[in-house]
Amino acid sequence: MRAAVGCHSGCWKEDAAALRPAVPYRVRGRAAAPAPAPPPTQGRCCGPADPRGARCGEAAAPLHPRGRCCGAPRCRRLGRSSAGGGQDRSVPCRGRAAVPGEVRTAPCRTGERLSQRGRPRAQQCERESQRPGDFPLPERGGAGRGGWWWGWPPSPASRLPAPSPAAPAAPFPAAPGSMSGSGPEAAQPGQAAEAGLQEAEQDWAAAKAFYDNLVSKRPRPPKPQHAITVAVSSRALFDLVEERRIYEEQGVEKYVEYQQENENVTLKPGPAFHFVKALEHVNARLLELYPDDEERFDIVLMTNNHAQVGVRLINSINHYGLTIERFCMTGGKSPIGYLTAYLTNLYLSADSEKVQEAIEAGIASATMFAANKDVAYSDTQLRVAFDGDAVLFSDESEQIVKEQGLDRFFEHEQLNENKPLAQGPLKGFLEDLGKLQKKFYAKNERLNCPIRTFLVTARSAASSGARVLKTLRSWGLEIDEALFLAGAPKGPILVKIRPHIFFDDQMFHIEGAQKLGTIAAHVPYGIAQKYHKPA
Repeated sequence: MRAAVGCHSGCWKEDAAALRPAVPYRVRGRAAAPAPAPPPTQGRCCGPADPRGARCGEAAAPLHPRGRCCGAPRCRRLGRSSAGGGQDRSVPCRGRAAVPGEVRTAPCRTGERLSQRGRPRAQQCERESQRPGDFPLPERGGAGRGGWWWGWPPSPASRLPAPSPAAPAAPFPAAPGSMSGSGPEAAQPGQAAEAGLQEAEQDWAAAKAFYDNLVSKRPRPPKPQHAITVAVSSRALFDLVEERRIYEEQGVEKYVEYQQENENVTLKPGPAFHFVKALEHVNARLLELYPDDEERFDIVLMTNNHAQVGVRLINSINHYGLTIERFCMTGGKSPIGYLTAYLTNLYLSADSEKVQEAIEAGIASATMFAANKDVAYSDTQLRVAFDGDAVLFSDESEQIVKEQGLDRFFEHEQLNENKPLAQGPLKGFLEDLGKLQKKFYAKNERLNCPIRTFLVTARSAASSGARVLKTLRSWGLEIDEALFLAGAPKGPILVKIRPHIFFDDQMFHIEGAQKLGTIAAHVPYGIAQKYHKPA
């Protein structure tokens, strides 16, 4: 019958002396010393009362089989062999070498009693610095659209590791009357952890409720996963022609110095300014109809300016009452790499090279050009005009025009009238506008909708217009007004529309719109770029 002795930590172990072999074994024909006592078979603590005469913390002391921890400070040394089989230990004893699936309340080296049957505890062993009940650290978002900035971190319960499927489904804590080490005394650490977890849950809920109930006159920016994000460069939003000249002629240091000296001087509006103001008017109308809905525009200032210039940009934004809360200032580096991280739906810049880079990355982008005349724009309705081919649609039909002529183009369009055109770079933005329009229609606001879209194309209606309209229908998109010009100049028509922005892929249309006072945006996509390079 095997004997048992008490251990200083309150756990129990089998008497190693009772398991000692009675007959010495032989090695290569010689009588050998008696075999060392095997360790306890279930990973219980050996403690200082070990009858083997060695403290567990000494270098000569073996570890327990299957990598269980004995609880001594020096036991976590790497590379020590496990007792009874000489198994190599590749990780510290402090928790990650524990029984598979075993999770503990505190670091292993504190002498905490082990779970006798691999029952899950409240927290992983290796997390020394975090006690049960500590508020969780923020995590940056998953799937590209979540995160601490625009949402709340997971509750403390969701931060805890799930028990291993291999762990027995025994109740926790163990019922009284079970074997020593699993009774009410062993349940105390788990109960404390559970109480701390409940307290942390309450703190988390109270903090979130406090944030949600904050009252502010300024509307909060929507969460990016729900918003339509429009990234605008500083030179598109404001008139920085003089500042740009200083940068090119005198260098970056003089440029930054000039901006700091004039940081209280408000910048003048740039080509995208009126467009941004119209977007914010749409947001205001949406908040009136849908106070809790976050599907609206979110404006991001995306610039390669240095952070020292940020004060003047902030002062100018506040002066005009713009709601632009998110900035990206890259200090001379290209900001294009951040467009995807900011979940950008549309990027507007005055730098054609950055726009081309964004188009190649699959992001709807355009180069902004200011109008040569001052024109009054609508304050109550966002007006957006699109060209068709190589803007809303692909350039497949335009390639035929450039390479084979108009007659072959008309024939091709009639033969493929019922075949939808492939999508172009701005199709997604038109789709976003359509979603917002439907929100107003649902509230019986069709006649008072603050968004209006226009198709202004050089196609002729009779010979090639049907395919365009059928393509939009197949996409489930509506266009408010469609104007087929059959090759006539677009400038005079745009003067009547007065759009806040007009997207086109050909520079001679952009230049014609500029001369008559229309703010135009060049989309560098398609075969037309071989014939008309942007200035």
